[in-house]
Amino acid sequence: MMANNEADLIVFHRNLRIQDNEALSYGSIRQNYKCIYVFDEAYWSGNGKSLRQLYFLKDCLRELDNSLKKINSKLEIFIGNYKEFHKSLINNKFTLHFNYSTDIEYYKSQFTQFLKLAKQQYEIKVYNDFGVQRENFDRDQWSRFWENQMNKPLCPEPKINKASHDCSYLSTHTVEEFINKYIDIQKPDFIEIQPGGSSKAEHLLETFFNERCNGYRTKMSNPLDAKDSCSRLSPHFSFGTISIRSVYQKLKKEYFKSNFKSDLYSFKKRLHWHCHFIQKFEAEPNIEFNSMHSMCDNLRPSEDQELIEKWIKGETGYPFLDACIHHLRRYGWINFRMRAMIMSFASYNLWQPWQKTSPLLAELFVDYEPGIHISQVQMQSGVTGINLPRIYSVIKQSRDQDPEASFIRSELPELFDESNDNIHNATIDVDYPNKIVDLRSSSANARDKIWGIRNSDQFKKIAKQVYIKHGSRRRQTSR
Repeated sequence: MMANNEADLIVFHRNLRIQDNEALSYGSIRQNYKCIYVFDEAYWSGNGKSLRQLYFLKDCLRELDNSLKKINSKLEIFIGNYKEFHKSLINNKFTLHFNYSTDIEYYKSQFTQFLKLAKQQYEIKVYNDFGVQRENFDRDQWSRFWENQMNKPLCPEPKINKASHDCSYLSTHTVEEFINKYIDIQKPDFIEIQPGGSSKAEHLLETFFNERCNGYRTKMSNPLDAKDSCSRLSPHFSFGTISIRSVYQKLKKEYFKSNFKSDLYSFKKRLHWHCHFIQKFEAEPNIEFNSMHSMCDNLRPSEDQELIEKWIKGETGYPFLDACIHHLRRYGWINFRMRAMIMSFASYNLWQPWQKTSPLLAELFVDYEPGIHISQVQMQSGVTGINLPRIYSVIKQSRDQDPEASFIRSELPELFDESNDNIHNATIDVDYPNKIVDLRSSSANARDKIWGIRNSDQFKKIAKQVYIKHGSRRRQTSR
């Protein structure tokens, strides 16, 4: 039985790793600890969450459990929300350790309420996560803060647990019991997604540095090359199976001996951007539901469910767009430029409110990271006030990124015999969905509406305040 005055409880949410894990490292110092993952079904039914993310989680939990067993510990799964978790701890004395997570409003409110109640009884330690400022946020100093965080030494390895495992004070499931009961009973809505777990993340990083990064700077733009040339670490960052700090420090070492310096420099910038966008969400959580620029929420007052359904199913009548969505639905990942194009089409050409389309798109991403996704959705919808509206031309992207239409044909085999020109122009001879909107006129209409409000003095006044809070502070950095 754990000694009441010496016990540590390490609670996992998204940092599902052994290495460079502050809560686990410091929570293990007294070598008398338990490791808990809180599974809240309401959270996993929330804004943007989906079964494909749960399947990735399954791999992460299994590997974490196996790694913990090597240090005489294990991962236990508590089923319930944080209020129920708090009730289950009554009459037990612990120090609780958490890694802070920037997450959707449901989680944030649950966690905040838990801390408010639990701190009356327990010692609680909450550790910062990568490059996000939780308190005293200062956008002008944020880049300096981020560099300092990334250059700090990695956390020490967790210590071997000396506690027995016969405690019955907390009702939990083993990892396998949880997987069998809550995940494997659900039929997958995809063909194949990336496997989770820290070992997979480390392998991806190694192969990226050694060979796959060659040409990354240019290959990241088209969906055929990007699936192999991108690092593919995004779901691992989202679930925390590898720390951004450890990746950054390995990157700095690799950079000086690499033959692909320009590619690795581009990758470094994207590590910085990753945290930059999450910081926006941390600093202003209500952007989950409201536009950064308050005047923009009146732009698209209503939705058309039929249009949205055809868009999210890849039945728009534009082959390149449809192929991208089909690929995303099958594999849970597509490159950034295509994500931007998909969202741009929904917001500009279909003129649908981003609040209705954003969660549907998020559900398709295995690597759904709320801070990044929501910030990017708003950028591609023209509602931040600080980013110039960019209306992607689906036809131009089709010709630029898939000139031979090989990607399109791989996803839409019914177009195999169609000419490249017909495919790119969306003038299909075979049986294929009709175009749900005219590209030229819808783009012109969107441009008129967006710029119709952007030119007002009131818009510019509010946009200045948005920039002060969220705008990127560009500074020269050496390679």
